[in-house]
Amino acid sequence: MTKRAVYIWCQWLGWSLYGLLNFGIYFIQSGAFSNKELVIAIWQILFYILSSHILRWVIKRQGWVGYPIVKLLPTILGSTLVLGMINYLLLLTVTWLMMGTVVWSIELRTVNMIFGVLGPAMMYCLWSLIYFTYHFFEQYNKSLQYEAAIREAELQHLRSQLNPHFIFNALNSIKALVDENPIKSKQAITQLSSIFRNTLNSEKKKLVRLEEEMETVRAYLGLESIRFEERLEVTLEVADETLLCQIPPMMIQTLVENGVKHGISKLKNGGTVSLLSQVKGENLVIQIRNSGKYKIEEVHEDGHGRGLQNTKDRLYLIYGDRANLTIDNEDDTTVLTKITLPKEY
Repeated sequence: MTKRAVYIWCQWLGWSLYGLLNFGIYFIQSGAFSNKELVIAIWQILFYILSSHILRWVIKRQGWVGYPIVKLLPTILGSTLVLGMINYLLLLTVTWLMMGTVVWSIELRTVNMIFGVLGPAMMYCLWSLIYFTYHFFEQYNKSLQYEAAIREAELQHLRSQLNPHFIFNALNSIKALVDENPIKSKQAITQLSSIFRNTLNSEKKKLVRLEEEMETVRAYLGLESIRFEERLEVTLEVADETLLCQIPPMMIQTLVENGVKHGISKLKNGGTVSLLSQVKGENLVIQIRNSGKYKIEEVHEDGHGRGLQNTKDRLYLIYGDRANLTIDNEDDTTVLTKITLPKEY
């Protein structure tokens, strides 16, 4: 059903139930069925439907939905009181014309008018509350959809930055091997093709299994091991219970690459890269250690830090405050990068 159809059905059903409820109360109190009272109830139902529809037209025409609450409340209260007064006078007029039993001097007394106006006014207030609540949630849902679209666009932008950055570094590694060791360069190309295949498979995915990501990490470290030879030592400790956990694609590869490029590659004797994954409570914790020393002042040199910042941005866009990434010196010779994110399968 369209929004308009839902609105029309709600108008007719809601006001009809209210009008018939009033007639039912009269029937119970009087103990007799009155055709005239039924006609009066129908007239009142029709007026409720018409007057609330006019109120809706005014709300849309004047843009009341966009009013701040301090302006909206008195506007709604004023309009519902006016409609309540019109409703009360119309009811008296129809009753007088149909039954001739209205004593105007009594009905127009202040006390009687106040109670006679407040009843319909409260119904119009209830109608307004339902109307504005519906529009509030509709606007809220639209804002969530808009925010989700913006986040997805930002994630796509971050991915487009990550992949060229990685490709550039990988090709440079192969370039260094071509002249000095053609056989190893062929092995490196095989490793790179494996990385490309995994990257293409995960390109359109927001999250991938940790075991898929580790295939890329192993291929990357295999590629770097060819270049560094005995200068690079690799230790991977991936708990079985973490293999099916969902993580952002290329996240660990980016952080491992960061450790190799800015840590081990600057050490004459090379060093070690180790990775540990484990489940702690409701979180997946991944620790990446690499030989070297983390210097904050060098973060922005030669693009250093861009991959880290992109990874932090991606984690925030996907998990909000539920995920965390830290990088610091564990001791004088080791840098620790720690990722904590919700355990999701």
